[in-house]
Amino acid sequence: MKFLPMITLALLTSAPLQAASTTDGSEVQAPAIAPVRPPATPANAGQRWGADYFPNVELVSHEGERLRFFDDMLKDKVVLINFIYTSCPDACPLETARLTEVYNLLKDYVGTEIHFYSISVDPEVDTPEVLNEYTKRFRTGKGWKFLTGSKEDIKLVRQKLGMIRPDETELSDHTLSLMIGNQPIGRWLKRTPMDNPYMLANTLGSWIKKSVVPVTPMQDYADAPVRLREMGRGEQLYRSRCTACHLIGSDDGLPRVGPNLLGVVERREESWLKRWIREPDKMLAEGDALAQELYEAHGRVPMPNLRLDESEVDEIVKYMSEESARFFEERRKAAEAAAAKAEAAEEEKPSCCQKRNELVVEHEQPPAMTQPEEEEGSSRSTLTIASAIAGAGLVFLLGILRIRR
Repeated sequence: MKFLPMITLALLTSAPLQAASTTDGSEVQAPAIAPVRPPATPANAGQRWGADYFPNVELVSHEGERLRFFDDMLKDKVVLINFIYTSCPDACPLETARLTEVYNLLKDYVGTEIHFYSISVDPEVDTPEVLNEYTKRFRTGKGWKFLTGSKEDIKLVRQKLGMIRPDETELSDHTLSLMIGNQPIGRWLKRTPMDNPYMLANTLGSWIKKSVVPVTPMQDYADAPVRLREMGRGEQLYRSRCTACHLIGSDDGLPRVGPNLLGVVERREESWLKRWIREPDKMLAEGDALAQELYEAHGRVPMPNLRLDESEVDEIVKYMSEESARFFEERRKAAEAAAAKAEAAEEEKPSCCQKRNELVVEHEQPPAMTQPEEEEGSSRSTLTIASAIAGAGLVFLLGILRIRR
C-alpha cells in the first residue's frame, strides 16, 4: 500500500463524499478531492483572513455598545487585541499599564485609523459596568474598547486568533500575548505586551503609513560603540516588570499608574518594601495600612504579584537604590555646573566704577570769551545790581509815607 502525502490525505478525509461506480455496476461513496485553497499573498490575504474565517459573534463594550466581531471590529481595520480579566492579581494590570503607554503614543490615531480591543476572559464577572470602572482606574481614552460577551463566543474568538491554550484550567492560565493585525492585507502578528512600547507603536504606525513616534536621526556606524552597555540582572528585571507602572527620576512623557520610585529604598523600611514587591496581593488582603494607602492614592490599581523570588526582589531593590543615587548625583553635578556658569557670567560684568565711567559723556570745552564779551558781561552785572538797589529804595520810601499817613 502506498501512502499519500499527509496534506493530500487530510484533504481526502475531510472532503465531501461523491458517488462512484464499481466494476459490477454498484455505487459506492468515494471522497471527492476538494480544491486546495491558495496560499495567502498580499492580493488575497485580506479575503483569506476575512468573513469566511473570523466569527461574527456579538460582543458588548464597556460603554454598552453592541459590536459584531468581524463586521464592526475587524473589517478593513488595523487593530490591537488582547485578553484580560479585571480581577487578575498579577499579569493583567501590568499588561494594561503597558498598553496604556502604547495607546498614548498612538492616541491621535486610535479610534479612527487604529483600534484597541481588550476582551475579558471572565465574562460572567466582567459586565460592561465592571469593565467601565476598570477603564477609569487605568485612565484609558477614546477608541480603546473593553468588551465582554458569552463565554462560548469569546472562546471561539480566542481560538480563531490562536490566543487560547489547550491546557487552560483556570483564568490565570490564559495567554498573555496580544495580537496586532491589519485585516485588509491579512497581516497578523502575535507579540508580548512586555515589548518596548515604542516598538509596538512603530509597528502599528507603519501599517497606517504614519511616523507616529519621532525617529532619531541616522547615525554613522563608525560612531557606534564597540561594545553595548551590559545590563545587570536587577535592571533587566526592573525594565521588563516595573517600567510599565513606575519611573525613577525624570518624567519621560508617558503615563504611569504607579508612583515615582526615586529614593523609595531610602524612604521605606527595607523588609516592608521587599515584601510589598514580592507579595502585594497578600499585603492588601491582610489590610496593611501603607499598602491600602498606596492602593487608594493611585486610582485603586493593585500592585501586581510578579511571581518574583527573593533573589530577584533583592536585585530590583539594589537597582532602584543605585538608579536613585545616580539620578541625585547627576542632578547635583548639573546644579554645580549651572552655579559655576552663573558665577562666571557675573565675573564678566563690568564693575560699578567701570559702569560709571562708561556712562560719562565728555563735552567739548566752550571757546574762551573775547575781551568785548567780557566787558559786556561786566556791564550787565553792574546794571543788575543798580536795579536791585533802586527797587529796595523805592520800597523803603513807600513804607515811610504809609507810616506818616
